[in-house]
Amino acid sequence: MECGCVMLSSPVSSFTLNRQGSSSPVGRNFSNQSLHPWLHGSPLPKPFLQSNGRPQSFLYQRHSVSLSSRPFRGLISAEVGKKSWDFGRFFKTLYFFNGPPSPTKFFELLIEKLSSPSPEKPVMETSSVVLVTGATGGVGRRVVDILRNKGLQVRVLVRNEEKARKMLGSDIDLVIGDITKESTLLPEYFKGVRKVINAVSVIVGPKEGDTPERAKYSQGIKFFEPEIKGDSPEKVEYVGMKNLINAVKKSIGLQNGKLLFGFKDNSFRELAWGALDDVVMGGVSESTFQIDPKGGENGGPSGLFKGVVSTANNGGFTSIRTKNLSVPEDLSAYDGLELRLKGDGRRYKLIVRTSREWDTVGYTASFDTVRDQWQSVRLPFSSLRPVFRARTVSDAQPFDPSNIVSLQLMFSKFEYDGKLNPTFLEGEFQLPISSIQAYLKDPVTPRFVHVSSAGVTRPDRPGLDLSKQPPAVRLNKELGFILTYKLKGEDLIRESGIPYAIVRPCALTEEPAGADLIFDQGDNITGKISREEIAHICVAALESPYALDKTFEVKSVLPFSEPFTVDPENPPEEKDYDIYFKNLKEGITGQEALEQSSVPV
Repeated sequence: MECGCVMLSSPVSSFTLNRQGSSSPVGRNFSNQSLHPWLHGSPLPKPFLQSNGRPQSFLYQRHSVSLSSRPFRGLISAEVGKKSWDFGRFFKTLYFFNGPPSPTKFFELLIEKLSSPSPEKPVMETSSVVLVTGATGGVGRRVVDILRNKGLQVRVLVRNEEKARKMLGSDIDLVIGDITKESTLLPEYFKGVRKVINAVSVIVGPKEGDTPERAKYSQGIKFFEPEIKGDSPEKVEYVGMKNLINAVKKSIGLQNGKLLFGFKDNSFRELAWGALDDVVMGGVSESTFQIDPKGGENGGPSGLFKGVVSTANNGGFTSIRTKNLSVPEDLSAYDGLELRLKGDGRRYKLIVRTSREWDTVGYTASFDTVRDQWQSVRLPFSSLRPVFRARTVSDAQPFDPSNIVSLQLMFSKFEYDGKLNPTFLEGEFQLPISSIQAYLKDPVTPRFVHVSSAGVTRPDRPGLDLSKQPPAVRLNKELGFILTYKLKGEDLIRESGIPYAIVRPCALTEEPAGADLIFDQGDNITGKISREEIAHICVAALESPYALDKTFEVKSVLPFSEPFTVDPENPPEEKDYDIYFKNLKEGITGQEALEQSSVPV
């Protein structure tokens, strides 16, 4: 409810309804003779309640919710006393949202809930964590160092705790799991995670073994006979990627948002809406919600919130509210709610609740509409104010987007704290709503940065001279189709809907960062690139809208024959990677060449 309270005027007097802040009570006495049978035998004194006629039958269809079976009355008067309060509709409202109450619970609802001195307060998760997977690898551990030096909150997902703490420090935020084993990726590991840098890769090593300092590995597979160590490329690069995406998808969000209600892109999500009007405080306004099969923007279906609003009996609001969701929505990955609707020039409210209690704080935002025009209304979570019975709650907890329990749309005479809605008019209204969804604010930046490899599209490319390609391309089959499964893993990211960037390094070296770079697309270049440089590129991509949904290769301008060194007294300037990201294009992966019969490279 937006406002209003129910009070007993004295232990033996009539039941009096009074709107908060109003000086005029409804002032109606009711006879117990017309009570619903569930209410007979009430311990409260007589006389108590009187209904104006029998309660109407309850109606709830799959695509339509109506709490009154009769049509709207066009002659509702604005004068107090012209229309009797409809107890039947009041009772059905409580029935819809709370189920059939016993007499004891019914009066507890009226007295304890509506007169509760302080609503329940949620506890908000405030963390914003960057998760690094493959954190003990050559790129991963450098990523961790860069993020921590920036003061960002880092969590690492590793298989070997002892190794990780020895390498990254005893104070590292660490969870133990293996992306190839879905059961080890526990949901609590990813709470608060908003961004991911994935540096997990299948392990390639020399068949004859390596030195304790990994000297052979550091030279690259060009200089030794390689083999896969540990899990297969299919298990790591494809199955593991699928498991990781599923584990983090909810936490980091989808680029196109998350649909909560309505019709979008051939998808439909239904919610159980019910009318919640000023009948709960003695008024006579009345609304309903239904699905209009042809009321949408392009002739498709939409929801329709409509009704008649009146200030009679100190009323003045109508609303529709969802039943409490069986499983609360976690929208902590998103920045707000977006409504697609056709306006009528009036001001409405959206109310979001994070408590299962009936009468508690509602986090509220008003919004204006444009008459006869479809529009998108974005309401940032930061704009929601905590309101309890039309008054701002100054000491309420911050809004917790991880625990959305119910939604409510309202047209009301009242704003907050005694202010009035400047667009309010009594009479009929209607508001078509095609969708309600969570959104990511612009500019959207990558939430999932993945370290892949140059060459992933080349093993099966027609017309390619393999003798001129790096060993990984030539030995793709012998290495368990390593590049083939890396490409399949990339495709899973591109198809997931999460905001991403895919970095494809050429041959990785232990050289320091700082050399001039070449960024390219189409998977054609060969060369070398520093692991430290790739780590810097990954961290920069997380923060750049120019890297969003881009797949690119990168290498140093220097050939293998020229080692790159840095003078500690005169280090190279820090790069602005946006200069490179801005020239990249979406949709170029190198797979285009696989669709052609012959491609010269």
